[in-house]
Amino acid sequence: MYSGINYIANIYITNQGLSILINTLIMDVFEAIFGRRSIRRYTGGTVTDDDIETLLKAAMYAPSAVNKQPWHFIVFRDEKTMREIIAVHPNSEMLDQADVAILVCWDEHLQHDSGFGPVDCAAATQNILLAAHGLGLGAVWVGIYPRIHRIEALHKIFELPEHVKPFSVISLGHPAEQKPFPDRFDQKKVHSEKWQTTE
Repeated sequence: MYSGINYIANIYITNQGLSILINTLIMDVFEAIFGRRSIRRYTGGTVTDDDIETLLKAAMYAPSAVNKQPWHFIVFRDEKTMREIIAVHPNSEMLDQADVAILVCWDEHLQHDSGFGPVDCAAATQNILLAAHGLGLGAVWVGIYPRIHRIEALHKIFELPEHVKPFSVISLGHPAEQKPFPDRFDQKKVHSEKWQTTE
């Protein structure tokens, strides 16, 4: 198993010829993947604006169909908004403790074709979850899509344009719980060349 040792790195991101130096704490990629857990309890500490920007950068480096990048993100801390979501979503109670949350949306005008927007947003959501774990934050994916009632409710709460659809809410805070490392690898779900049972 990978150790997940942290180290300091300088990352150069080039955008139209501009190099930006970022000093950041890096977690081993396999530690981020295997160690991530859905965290629903938080200490009440503040998630910094710098950390939020890092999460959003991670989201925007997700793959998307034909590189259309159809996503939009709404960062919110307002307790009233949190309560409105809890009122319409039976599995969102953790927002009552969250310091901040991110709504991930897709723009139907920007997606490659019908149905690709949610797939792209799933990749962006996963990047946020992994980045949050790498920063030592707790996060959980609160599913909106494909439940029509939830999509309609959050569309109204956030006053989204008609062509922008909510995909997920990510609840964020400093973790107040730790979860064990499970063994999830299941050889029965691995097939070679064509579909065949492993029995």
